[in-house]
Amino acid sequence: MEFKKILVPISGTEIDEDTMRLACRLANKNKGKIWAVYVITVKRTLPLDAEIEPEIKNAEDILGNIEMIAEEEDYEVEAEALQAREAGPAIIDEAVERGINLILMGVKYKRRFGQFSMGSVAPYVLKNSPCPVILYQH
Repeated sequence: MEFKKILVPISGTEIDEDTMRLACRLANKNKGKIWAVYVITVKRTLPLDAEIEPEIKNAEDILGNIEMIAEEEDYEVEAEALQAREAGPAIIDEAVERGINLILMGVKYKRRFGQFSMGSVAPYVLKNSPCPVILYQH
């Protein structure tokens, strides 16, 4: 399979680095393009376009680190912070808008009430994605 357009949702966790390195290798093999998105979740009490300085600064720092990792892999990535009510729908909207061929998501192993849990974002993306999704667990 060829993945020419890869979307990598960034969560701000340690798994982001490995996920981005994997995306660079997949894209490099197929001469593809990578978009990294970090979704800032905006509370319903605020307008969607609210200037939330601490979160915006944090997103810029995280995406700056992701760009450096891609550079180490000799690859250029387009990184963007999005503001949305929920991360899942924002990721799907971005994938549809850009005509993405692959969503590559890092998922962290979590235990909730003694059971494995992927949270709510990964299942939403798996259920609603217009393209293949690869989940990468560290």
